[in-house]
Amino acid sequence: PPGRTQKDLCGWGKFSSFSSQFFLKMSAFSLGLNSFTVPFSMHSENRSRLVSSLLTETSDGIVLLEGGISKERNDTDHELLFRQESYFHYLFGVKEPGFWGALYFTETTVKSILFCPRLPDEYAVWMGKITTPEQFKSHYEVDEVMYVDEMESWMASSSSSTNNLLLMNGKNSDSGSMYVPPTLPNPPPTMTIDTKTLFPILANQRVYKTAKELELMKHVSKVTSLSHVNTMRTIKPGMMEYQAEATFLHFNYFHYGCRQLAYTAICACGPDPAVLHYGHAGAPNDQKINDGDMCLMDMGAEYHCYCSDITMSWPANGTFTDVQKIVYEGVLNAQRNVFEILRPGTSWVECHKAAEKAILTAMVKLGVIRMVNGVTMDDMVELRLGGVFMPHGLGHFIGVDTHDVGGYLPDFPKRESGPGLKSLRTARILEKDMCLTVEPGCYFIDYTIDNALKDDKLKGFIVEAEVNKHRGTGGVRLEDVIAITEESFTNYTVAPRGIDEVESVMAGNKWPPLKDLYPELKRETLLTM
Repeated sequence: PPGRTQKDLCGWGKFSSFSSQFFLKMSAFSLGLNSFTVPFSMHSENRSRLVSSLLTETSDGIVLLEGGISKERNDTDHELLFRQESYFHYLFGVKEPGFWGALYFTETTVKSILFCPRLPDEYAVWMGKITTPEQFKSHYEVDEVMYVDEMESWMASSSSSTNNLLLMNGKNSDSGSMYVPPTLPNPPPTMTIDTKTLFPILANQRVYKTAKELELMKHVSKVTSLSHVNTMRTIKPGMMEYQAEATFLHFNYFHYGCRQLAYTAICACGPDPAVLHYGHAGAPNDQKINDGDMCLMDMGAEYHCYCSDITMSWPANGTFTDVQKIVYEGVLNAQRNVFEILRPGTSWVECHKAAEKAILTAMVKLGVIRMVNGVTMDDMVELRLGGVFMPHGLGHFIGVDTHDVGGYLPDFPKRESGPGLKSLRTARILEKDMCLTVEPGCYFIDYTIDNALKDDKLKGFIVEAEVNKHRGTGGVRLEDVIAITEESFTNYTVAPRGIDEVESVMAGNKWPPLKDLYPELKRETLLTM
């Protein structure tokens, strides 16, 4: 902005997301119009659940978390759009940077405390009226709000009733990155710092969603589904992949207030779907969409830091070829295979294998794989032949992060080995209130095909001349967001899935439809949107 420099701001940039000009007086997050209203009681419920779990391990303590800080791009004063640290958001729902949060608990008392930065008066000139601790307390529904520079004295006074300070410390099994305990400003010498108890309990708690969280997840997936439908209707041969990304983002933000995507958009057409995480800086959705291309669109909205992750695959010209139908139906049947067994008590590993079986069946129909005497389809799955065509895992937990935490924690199943299985983001047994994605895919990737043709265990199943015909054609992925219920599951994705549905939508016909032709997909809100 004109006149704004780092010197003028006196280092305030890290707090520059603050403003109470439009600060909501209600205890909820909403952006008005069609945007969803999220009560902050959702976060207080998360805090209560955490304390209940901690009381099984210790009789008292203080949980202390550091929120995210606003950062600038490289050595400039260009401030990056702030997004709250996920664990901190999960417990407090605070959208501003520079906060700390604490939970003081005993067997009879629980208090939630936020610590906000003390901003200089001139901040109001550049970033708007400064929000007071009293306003933060009312808005975020906590028991007390103090300034960060008062945290040390608060901890000293609290040490008279508890000497147990619990900090986060552990590895994210998706990224491999560590959650490093925060650097504390002179903690009281009488306090014992515990960095072992909190992380596994809080990570595991995030696996199981509350009713309020599930309602929010349902909403974000509805928005994402409708945005995908709009993208399908907008994009035509001759356009660029990045126009699909722009169309999707605009719809989410303009109509529903979803400012950020849940992850980098994958808008892969033609051969590009064979690059599983296409869309990165080196391949930024920058290719032309051609007539006859299969388009794979993996995009999700984010609202109040809760994510959706839905993948659509459709022909650029609106009509499937016979070959595209075989591959697409194979992937849709993979979803059906999983949905048949998706319930509490089912192993996620077995779900993955069920998907692979449908993919391999489609490859046999396509002529890419041959059946060998005495070898069953189940045998081929165990030989890991499915990993040639679906080298990624079936799906992942989803919530405050797209690849949500809790996949591999102590006392839960360990990671499997072998192509495909080693990429599973969890191997857990399914339980009620887990929220996951189901995303089978079938791709023609040179690297995996070439390796299979060199593998003595696999090459006899692959018809080289036939598989070579499909190199460069990309692939298909279908991804739904689901929640495990008491006896089965519910599907929050309300996008077209059947070939007739996809072609109908791309022809401009009504969506949602008047009748659900695929009840086995359990899109239970499809006809009530």
